[in-house]
Amino acid sequence: MTRKIEIYDTTLRDGSQGLGVHFSVEDKLRVAQELERFGVAYIEGGWPGSNPRDIEFFAEARKLKFRKAKLAAFGSTRKKGIRASEDAQVRGLLEVHTPVVTIYGKTSALHVREVLRCSPEENLAMIADTVAYLKSHHREVVYDCEHAIDGWKEDSAYALACFRAAAEAGASRIVLCDTNGGSLPDEVAACTRAAMAAVAVPIGIHTHDDSGLALANALASLDAGAVHVQGTMNGIGERTGNCDLTAVIPVAQIKRGWSCVPASSLRRLTALSRFVDGVINQAPDPRRPWVGAAAFAHKGGTHVDAVRKFSAAYEHVDPSAVGNSRDVLVSDQSGRSNLTLKASELGIELDKDAPSTRAALEELKKLEHQGWSFEDADASLALLLRHHLGKSKEIPFTVVSYHVSVQGGQKETTCEATVRVRVGKTETLTVAEGQGPVHALDQALRQSLVKAFPKLKKVHLADYKVRVLAGQDGTSSKTRVVVRSTDGKRSWGTVGVSANLIEASLRAISDGYAHALV
Repeated sequence: MTRKIEIYDTTLRDGSQGLGVHFSVEDKLRVAQELERFGVAYIEGGWPGSNPRDIEFFAEARKLKFRKAKLAAFGSTRKKGIRASEDAQVRGLLEVHTPVVTIYGKTSALHVREVLRCSPEENLAMIADTVAYLKSHHREVVYDCEHAIDGWKEDSAYALACFRAAAEAGASRIVLCDTNGGSLPDEVAACTRAAMAAVAVPIGIHTHDDSGLALANALASLDAGAVHVQGTMNGIGERTGNCDLTAVIPVAQIKRGWSCVPASSLRRLTALSRFVDGVINQAPDPRRPWVGAAAFAHKGGTHVDAVRKFSAAYEHVDPSAVGNSRDVLVSDQSGRSNLTLKASELGIELDKDAPSTRAALEELKKLEHQGWSFEDADASLALLLRHHLGKSKEIPFTVVSYHVSVQGGQKETTCEATVRVRVGKTETLTVAEGQGPVHALDQALRQSLVKAFPKLKKVHLADYKVRVLAGQDGTSSKTRVVVRSTDGKRSWGTVGVSANLIEASLRAISDGYAHALV
């Protein structure tokens, strides 16, 4: 029987603590839905006691249907000196109505003395009381043992007592956390074996990458018998990050033969990785193992010759197993194959041998060289493909011209945009004000289009991100604008690139409205 490993994703909570990482509520909902579709076992949505955004996320998430994953709220054990039922933070974990609540507590006797400033016995009572209280309200309780490995190395007897306190109170999983990221694989494995001998509850592992060993430590724990692994997509997280699920999942499933996610999901791993990067407006790391653009790239010489003859010569797996591709083998033929497959996902039929497909591929390569990226902008890609199929006439409007003005003063700044739009043979000129130049531009375009296409009343911008592509050029650098639009039921991404931020924004915004109409 294939061994089952539970994947617990904490991208939306622990990952959000990473430098430069920010999720809006809309971002978190989109990521949660993609993780559910991918097939992880648990999705940790956030800490409702820490900020209003997480409370709003959980309220909105209740409207979604999670069939594969269990949604978890995160918090801590109760404060010292009070009962769990009296702790507002603990009660708040129940108020978001998630089926799973994950709490953390101290495992290190040193931390109990120096951080909590309470007795070891009181800490054990805090653990047991909180777990039991949440369990009594019919929640599955996952217990994260903070500083578990370090605490076990300092005082193994007390660490094991902490594990037992949580297990005996009803925790479904005891998760060993290498919170400081400084442990070594042999230490993690030994602690895992000790925990398994101490409690009958399944053991999990949660590692950080401060020593560059998050993946190695997670695998050491899994090899020792843990069945639950926590991490984040692309390894984002506090300090140097968490265990990278885009690495631990394929290693466990392909290399070890364990079952982590549905087999079909592995082929979407690269797309998921790039999707998350797009949501947080982060450039994908090309050298990221498994899913990076360079993970299966071969450059010149004997390597290229060998890979052409025998792909396994310099590749440890078939890149398609995780949805990636090998660069040197993306010939004109295979490149068109990839494009036709993507087009099929977008509901567009391409003949890979047609001149229009060749032209579309050539334009895509040219645009990507100029800084365009369609990873989070499928709608713009669909419009580009339709253009090469001779379906440009399906887009029922054209932006003829535009003008944006900004007038600043000591008290306030006003922004005004004028847009001339052609629909059929009729041109309209619309003027609108906004809170900024891009907002004014969107308002003018929207007002003009809604008159001709009332269905666009439901469409609005859900997100707007800007990334500077060539920092060495300073304020003249090209910028990439990615816009997320929604009609309340579905959402889609569009992209624009230009040295002119307003021009890039207009391209992305107008593509968003065009996609809604097409």
